[in-house]
Amino acid sequence: MGEEKSVMVVGIEDNQHSFYALEWTLDHFFTNYNSNSPFKLVILHAKPTPASIIGLSAGPGSVEAFSAIESNLKKIAARVVEKAMEICKAKSVNDAVVEIVEGDARHVLCEAVEKLHASVLVVGCHGYGVIKRTVLGSVSDYCAHHAHCSVMIVKKPKTKT
Repeated sequence: MGEEKSVMVVGIEDNQHSFYALEWTLDHFFTNYNSNSPFKLVILHAKPTPASIIGLSAGPGSVEAFSAIESNLKKIAARVVEKAMEICKAKSVNDAVVEIVEGDARHVLCEAVEKLHASVLVVGCHGYGVIKRTVLGSVSDYCAHHAHCSVMIVKKPKTKT
């Protein structure tokens, strides 16, 4: 009987930092193991709710706006998943599980880690300064403080000018 693999969750969104974090993770924990990686890979995209985009106010035209935003969010989620699967395929990682869960990324990732009993959560880093991080909130910072597992924050190296 084979030993159960630890679960590694990689949170992705529609930006270069997330895809870099996924590629880095695949290179360091999966590509060189020929399917003998010590981890089961779960790639997770948190799709925002339309209400989180437009707010909860219901004014004239809000139904149309809600539908248009929902449609756009679904297209973005499909594009993110497709890109993640392309990256996995290019790195010969064919057994990754890719999921889309609706909600705030911070909460979705922490809940997934708990539900899946993950050992590691990997997230990318935007490289925001203190002010932007304070105003916008930081998914990586939130997860580092609230996830019930180790959190690896992968930073994309700065390009030298």
